[in-house]
Amino acid sequence: MSDFVQLWVYLSSTPLFGLTATLVTYVVAAGIYDRLGRPPWANPVLWSVVCIGSVLVVTATSYPSYFAGAQFIHVLLGPAVVALAWPLWLRRSELRRRGAALTIAALVGGLAAAGSAVALGWALGLPLDVLRSLAPKSVTAPVAMGIADRIGGVPALAAVFAVLTGMIGALSAKYLFDLLRIDEWAVRGFALGTVSHGIGAARALQVNADAGAYAGIALGLQVLLASLLMPLAFRWLA
Repeated sequence: MSDFVQLWVYLSSTPLFGLTATLVTYVVAAGIYDRLGRPPWANPVLWSVVCIGSVLVVTATSYPSYFAGAQFIHVLLGPAVVALAWPLWLRRSELRRRGAALTIAALVGGLAAAGSAVALGWALGLPLDVLRSLAPKSVTAPVAMGIADRIGGVPALAAVFAVLTGMIGALSAKYLFDLLRIDEWAVRGFALGTVSHGIGAARALQVNADAGAYAGIALGLQVLLASLLMPLAFRWLA
């Protein structure tokens, strides 16, 4: 037991802790996810966050100490997002035919996602800075933080809203699509990428290649449209 305590003290005080905890937790969660048949509620990202967050709270480990090691994995987020372009390249002729329709669908979907969130928050009496942080919730977290900063929101709060939106979409999308009898994989993927950005796109890739490809283009379109139009919209409203 004393050896274990000494090992824990050593790991928790070095960058090795965050890296090891993240890799081990995700590998175990992903293994359980595969063993269960990949149900949405067993999403490995969700349970990795829950497990690591619980460990940090129980052990009183500060987030900066954890992130000192986890940052080595965080750096891979950029290449992972860029890699989503490969399925799009394989379907480039199909995307050219549907380019205008996809752009319009992304614009309408993004407007519905942001508008409904802000309207609901306004009806509940949320402060203005919270509403501005809530608006980019369906854009991937790093971009949502930048947009929130531009329109007068709180970047950290925008990141929380974006992650929660992604997780809720990844967990509930299958049941909603089944309820609405939406069977086409391209439609499912595009809708999931529009609403739930990177986390939704990752879920779509695990289920079907076409769904993953269209989720990737939806993610990219939301980033582009929201970055350009959302600051203009809030400036006009102000």
